[in-house]
Amino acid sequence: MTMTMRKRLAAPCALLVGVLALPIVARAQDVPGIEICTAEKTMERRTSCLQSNVDFLKKVMTKAALDQQARVDAARAEIEALRRQVEALKASVAGLEGKLEQLRLQPPASGGDKKPPEGAKSGASK
Repeated sequence: MTMTMRKRLAAPCALLVGVLALPIVARAQDVPGIEICTAEKTMERRTSCLQSNVDFLKKVMTKAALDQQARVDAARAEIEALRRQVEALKASVAGLEGKLEQLRLQPPASGGDKKPPEGAKSGASK
């Protein structure tokens, strides 16, 4: 770039940066939050500033309390669902243990690979 071209672009760029910075400053004043009230000279303005801070903090605390209560309620619901699930699993395990005990008490079914009882005669001795 030549020097004259840089000079031509410098002024519009500076103007553009200045224009873009203006809305940021204007928006920053509208953002609610804690203000430093000691800079106010009159008692009315200082009181107003402090009341604004108190109102802001009340809103923040109320919102935080509601959020925490919602989390606690969700956690309680989840705990209750898990308790019901545990009870259902306990009942299922108890049922399976009962069936297992019944299977243990039943006499073994006669199969081809098991030995015949000792008192039984074999069919080959006739």
